Amino acid sequence: MEEWLEAHRAEWSPNTVRGYATGLAQWWSFLEQRGEATAWGEVGVPAVAAFLSWLRNGRTVERAIVAPQDVPSDDTLAARLAAVISFYRWQDAVHDVPVAKRLLKGVPRRAPARALLWHLDRGSVPAASSLVRVRRTRRRDRPPILLPRQVQAILDGCAFYDADAGEWVGNLRDRLLFALLAETGARIGEVLGMRISDFVMGRGDTPYVEIVPRDDNPNEARVKMMRARRVYVGTDLEQLFADYLTHLACRAAELGLPITAEDALLVNLDRPPFLAAMREGTVRDKVSALKRRKIGPPGWTPHWFRHTHASALLLAGTPDWVVSRRLGHAHVQTTLDLYG
Repeated sequence: MEEWLEAHRAEWSPNTVRGYATGLAQWWSFLEQRGEATAWGEVGVPAVAAFLSWLRNGRTVERAIVAPQDVPSDDTLAARLAAVISFYRWQDAVHDVPVAKRLLKGVPRRAPARALLWHLDRGSVPAASSLVRVRRTRRRDRPPILLPRQVQAILDGCAFYDADAGEWVGNLRDRLLFALLAETGARIGEVLGMRISDFVMGRGDTPYVEIVPRDDNPNEARVKMMRARRVYVGTDLEQLFADYLTHLACRAAELGLPITAEDALLVNLDRPPFLAAMREGTVRDKVSALKRRKIGPPGWTPHWFRHTHASALLLAGTPDWVVSRRLGHAHVQTTLDLYG
């Protein structure tokens, strides 16, 4: 399993690797409870189907009369199943472990004919599908969003501008972090991986930020699917960036540490290691601190800014393909399925 994870760390984001590692850890615990850990390379459809039942029943038994209260969601079960399937497909390709052949339907010899609609099949390649699937219930809810006043409360909870004193009060870095999430719709890993040079000031034109895929970020931040894009922003965010950059340069001078345009944008300013790239754990701590102060709705996370940004754009009449590109979705259908 570690060999498989190591083979994918270079192309997957840390969150994806962590999620797949969790799925494989649970799969191994399941095999151990059944006494089949030594036969991991000989399992088939019954074992994988029982694994999903085991997850639904609180990872204790495969069958239960009464379901536990905290049943994993369909998405969680699908992610755990995907980890197992992907693991065995790789084992089949690299080490000739035949489990995947038992779990997947074979690839059809030819695509089904569509007569006059034959051109729809030209861009698609028939692929094997899993014999074990998660029974999904159709989602009728909407992604959670933040209201404008809630967004402003979170920003002001980090730092606010004191007009009388003519300066910012609070943590300017944290305000810039959440302001970037709110105005760009970027993922948290994409913002944490930004360098100073990725924020391009307008200078008479429209300012923008570059979402740049990198595999050498010291905080292991990663752009999902390593897909680059450019996101245009407003002048208020540009001014906030300029104020933060001034604060960052002054702090670096106080510490006697060098700083260049290729250094991380969001860094440690008040505790060692100074000027080290901010990590996701620090963001979680900041969110928890804001929640303790009753700032923001219950249960909010940084990803809610992305939902809010996409929903606001679509409500304003922005074309769905523009929203899709701004969010970095691979397909516009993803945008429509989530927010349409």
